[in-house]
Amino acid sequence: MTTATLETLDTPDGAFSILADADGRVLVAGWTADPDAVLARLHPKNRPATIAEGETDAASAVRAYYAGDVTAIDEVEVRQFGTPLQTAGWAALRRITPGEPLTYTGFAAELGSPSAVRAAASICARNAPALFVPCHRVLRSDGSLGGFAWGLDVKHSLLLREAA
Repeated sequence: MTTATLETLDTPDGAFSILADADGRVLVAGWTADPDAVLARLHPKNRPATIAEGETDAASAVRAYYAGDVTAIDEVEVRQFGTPLQTAGWAALRRITPGEPLTYTGFAAELGSPSAVRAAASICARNAPALFVPCHRVLRSDGSLGGFAWGLDVKHSLLLREAA
């Protein structure tokens, strides 16, 4: 992979960084201003050779999302690296309606394997372009938040924003 662009925005949930490839597809996104934390979300073989700070096309969708258009993130192109099951899972995450989160069991059922709750959780955990692939919309069976790479406070805030 060649040069990627890194942009960090201020959001109500803190700094939000986007790493996009040369075609503008989001590779990684998350609530941090630390470039090393962004890169850590990618396997070393999938990391860009160089990173330049700049503007990304996806930033406008983030601004719109935080301005109240929670569907603004839906059409942003992403690029993910994974198994066929992970790829199917990430596509399924993008189909979860804002304000209507699923449980890990419900998400596993969406993948055609209701008993594969651990696999469903692993798909969420390995999701690099957070927000654009909304893994924050998956909850534990008891309705509690479960995990989130960028912190439970951010996950809670996103779910409240989407429920409004």
